[in-house]
Amino acid sequence: MRLKDLAEHLGLSQTTVSRALNGYPEVNEATRRRVAEAANLLGYRPNASALRLATGRAGAVGLVLRGADELGPHMSEFLSGVGSYMASQEIDMLVSTVASHQEELAAYRRLAASQKVDAVILHSPTISDERAELLMDLKIPFVLHGRTNIGHPVAWLDIDNTSALERATSHLLDLGHRRIALLNGVKGRTFAQHREIGYRTALTARGLTVDPALVGNSVFTDEIAFRMAQAMLEQRPRPTAFLAGSMMTALGVFRAIRQAGLELGSDVSMIAHDDVFPYLNADNMYPTMSTTRSSIRQAGTRIAELIMQILAGKPLADVHELWPVELVLRESSGPAPKG
Repeated sequence: MRLKDLAEHLGLSQTTVSRALNGYPEVNEATRRRVAEAANLLGYRPNASALRLATGRAGAVGLVLRGADELGPHMSEFLSGVGSYMASQEIDMLVSTVASHQEELAAYRRLAASQKVDAVILHSPTISDERAELLMDLKIPFVLHGRTNIGHPVAWLDIDNTSALERATSHLLDLGHRRIALLNGVKGRTFAQHREIGYRTALTARGLTVDPALVGNSVFTDEIAFRMAQAMLEQRPRPTAFLAGSMMTALGVFRAIRQAGLELGSDVSMIAHDDVFPYLNADNMYPTMSTTRSSIRQAGTRIAELIMQILAGKPLADVHELWPVELVLRESSGPAPKG
């Protein structure tokens, strides 16, 4: 099927159909969906080579990863979401790995000079991210997975980390917990700051002060979480509840709880941030894990869609999405132990 055939079938102009398929903002959502459904039903696929010649695009999107810490299960799920959508659009993914912050900046400069990518996905942003400033200077379009403040409008998709942690902390406080530990992400990352704000807000609302000894910042690994939780459980009085920054962190905390001879859900409670891993299901754990739930794979898919919309001309100031986070209560969060 040709573009002309699809347009005649829909009773639309070829220009409208082309713009709808490529995400141009002037095409309304109902028309875009109608065109996409018809294209899928009738098996229409645009010719990628012709499209690249017509638009002058490279037909690729870039992602730069820094070090082994960013090559874990979270990134794997995120890339699955991005990659599956990009493949459906016949867009390639160019993934580079570097060892340091300076090497990452150099990688973006090389991408700009080589013109190998049309846009970049920027992940794990800091509060005032130098990488975002550089990409703007290099005139490389990008979408942030997260948020930053550099004084200019940037495109982003984020989850409501502040509200998620405020709700989770408040729930544990409602259960009588007062010594609540937070195992957070790397300090300086925007999501980690937002989570700590939510945690502090909930405690302050109950007239409680934050104990620095109960707040840890690190990459999300089982082993690091185990060591941090182990040290916290040796405190007197010890924490009666944990907020784990990821399911990988939760595994380490669970191991520390068991080693201390305590039982999760009765002696110590836990709520983990769950990125909906297909191979680490909170419902299948024992006891089942209470979570603040968000799908990183769906976030990857949506960011890929937003990249295409930006390349089609959608203003950066219009690409701001803050997703709510669901609190799912299961067996790992129970009343605070008495005494």
